[in-house]
Amino acid sequence: MREEEEAIGYLDRVLEDEDEEEPRTPTTPGLGSGFLATEKRDPGKSLEMRKLVLSDFLASEEIYINQLEALLLPMKPLKATATTSQPVLTTQQIETIFYKIQDLFEIHKEFYDSLYPKVQNWDSSVILGHLFQKLASQLGVYKAFVDNYKTALETAEKCSQSNNQFQKISEELKVKGPKDSKESHTSVTMEALLYKPIDRVTRSTLVLHDLLKHTPSDHPDYPLLQDALRISQNFLSSINEDIDPRRTAVTTPKGETRQLVKDGFLVEMAEGTRKLRHVFLFTDMLLCAKLKKTAVGKHQQYDCKWYVPLAELVFPSLEELDPCPHVHAMPDHDLEDMKMKISTMKNEVQKEKANKGQSRAMERLKKKMFDNEFWLLLNSPSIPFRIHHRNGKSYLFLLSSDYERAEWREAIQKLQKKDLQTFVLSSVELQVLTGSCFKLRTVHNLPVTSNKDDDEPPGMYGFLHVIVHSAKGFKQSANLYCTLEVDSFGYFVSKAKTRVFRDTTEPQWNEEFEIELEGSQCLRILCYEKCYDKTKLNKDDNEIVDRIVGKGQVQLDPQTVQTKNWHMDVIEMNGIKVEFSMKFTSRDMSLKRTPSKKQTGVFGVKISVVTKRERSKVPYIVRQCVEEVEKRGIDEVGIYRISGVATDIQALKAAFDSNNKDILVMLSDMDINAIAGTLKLYFRELPEPLLTDRLYPAFMQGIALSDPSAKENCMMHLLRSLPDPNLITFLFLLEHLKRVAEKEPVNKMSLHNLATVFGPTLLRPSEVESKGNLSLASDIWSHDVMAQVQVLLYYLQHSPITFAELKRNTLYFSTDV
Repeated sequence: MREEEEAIGYLDRVLEDEDEEEPRTPTTPGLGSGFLATEKRDPGKSLEMRKLVLSDFLASEEIYINQLEALLLPMKPLKATATTSQPVLTTQQIETIFYKIQDLFEIHKEFYDSLYPKVQNWDSSVILGHLFQKLASQLGVYKAFVDNYKTALETAEKCSQSNNQFQKISEELKVKGPKDSKESHTSVTMEALLYKPIDRVTRSTLVLHDLLKHTPSDHPDYPLLQDALRISQNFLSSINEDIDPRRTAVTTPKGETRQLVKDGFLVEMAEGTRKLRHVFLFTDMLLCAKLKKTAVGKHQQYDCKWYVPLAELVFPSLEELDPCPHVHAMPDHDLEDMKMKISTMKNEVQKEKANKGQSRAMERLKKKMFDNEFWLLLNSPSIPFRIHHRNGKSYLFLLSSDYERAEWREAIQKLQKKDLQTFVLSSVELQVLTGSCFKLRTVHNLPVTSNKDDDEPPGMYGFLHVIVHSAKGFKQSANLYCTLEVDSFGYFVSKAKTRVFRDTTEPQWNEEFEIELEGSQCLRILCYEKCYDKTKLNKDDNEIVDRIVGKGQVQLDPQTVQTKNWHMDVIEMNGIKVEFSMKFTSRDMSLKRTPSKKQTGVFGVKISVVTKRERSKVPYIVRQCVEEVEKRGIDEVGIYRISGVATDIQALKAAFDSNNKDILVMLSDMDINAIAGTLKLYFRELPEPLLTDRLYPAFMQGIALSDPSAKENCMMHLLRSLPDPNLITFLFLLEHLKRVAEKEPVNKMSLHNLATVFGPTLLRPSEVESKGNLSLASDIWSHDVMAQVQVLLYYLQHSPITFAELKRNTLYFSTDV
């Protein structure tokens, strides 16, 4: 008996056969009848073949009906509980997941009951074309099912993650075996069963194709089968693009059927070099490929670098891992430099579009931007993901996100729960499989700006404020914390981390973070269980491995978050619910300087007023925050870059503003990232920038000078032109930042990183004229912002500068550069 499942990929073969066949007569296209034009058939043999095809189809139809029945079995009790106080699913969710299943069951049960006696009592006079014609006429039900298919899958997936009871139901549905089978039941997942109707239409079409081959043209069934085939093929052609390509099957010469589950671009470390690969996860194997270079006009193809059967793939425990080969990490300042180059090019592209520039110049710009974005994607990932073959061979990928690593690991381990067999593909089989990858892939382009269509949303630029409130759904007490990731320049970056809430099933973090967005479209939240066992050391990145207990993501919808009010949301992950709120502030509004209405505090008050009141040269808040950071934060990874908890920062702000006597105790107890955040907030909220509004244009022009000597004279003269409190405070901060950068091997904060963090904060003018649409990258990573970073970087890279020396060396240089 033929396999009960046929590949959707076979549809192309059916349609190609149709195109290649010659018409039976000049006036009759004769869909599927070309084979009859070239050979005469023995009527007896044709009759026998017709019965063979139908018997085979009837047996698979029985299996299909049993599969539909297995889907319907849990639907009734689920509906019954939907109206109770403790429903497993809502009525809406049930209707979405099981949409049209009952109708399909009734259609095929009626078809089977009509066809079965005709095949059992087979002779030359049997007519059954009308049954297939009626079946084809009911394909509208399949169209409705296909239109809802993706939503049904997503709803089932979401419900499985949030409800353990439904997850158990959906992972093991019992399908009755055929009448003549020894197996009474087989276990199948709901996802697999929901795909069966789509698979069935293809199978029916192929059967109609075969029936026509063995039906004489003068048989009463012939025109009926021909009509049914025409309807089926037209229907399949219309829905083929709508079907999720991940479920499309690949059939090797051995007759094995494997389906693509997941694919994507990953960076592989091969022979000490970073290589971009396209990785394909099939139902029984992982295949790593690269795109071949092809001549213009030729079809692109993949070249298989290696594959591992899932039955042979293992994730060893940390104790079993060999030390990870040394991976050269690209310095952060090189990555930041590249981001700035890309942002500049985005500006240039926008200008070319606005000026309707020459297409050739535009193409050159886009090509250069693609090369730079490709370099960034290749060199930014640093999180190791190791794949091992039982034979001892191991492969190393580098990922940018722990979320991504968990997704790949979970997808592989889910497939490995099935009864998998090991195998070795012949060169021909491997060639066929690799050849199909180009068509099957679901990720077509690298996630770079130059690959985006003009009408695609550019993402959000500015600051996302996120409060992580709490989490529920944990079965056992644990030490729990969350991290937040957002996408930036085509890859995801970890931006914030909550405190560890110890020994609880319902952590109440209630922590607020400010996250900078750079063309971001998605926020991810990962929930971890903290591991305090130092014997469990990850040899890959020398950090203790904490277990991911849940993860989820939300799309950042500008319409939802770009309001003054907080938008509350819930992410459901593996039965866990994490509550959070968010709101968005454009970078322009976030850096807007608003003078304080009361002059008693320190935030929003002129620096000259504060130092005069305190009788100090450097504001107390600056001195205390710097002292605390140097005491216990100078070795902290990402100091000044990692967001501090907003509620802690606001508490420190209030304490400094009210001159609280307990401020030193608060500082010693407070998380160091909150103290660093308070210092940044102080400079950001000055009514005018530390380097002053008056001198801002001169700083912008001075940094742009090409002659080193002229630039030196100009930049030093501008410092001398600052008011004394501003200059002394700036020099104090400058030396502190240099000391932080000396610890770059530990804290990962280079001079360039620090300039990127503090540059706009120290230089951004009080009043910035609006320049159009604030959502555009050009308004955020503008020339001014990059110049602000370059100004601070110039002074950070300069030899030590002292107040006394500056005042001694007076040069007559106009600030009107």
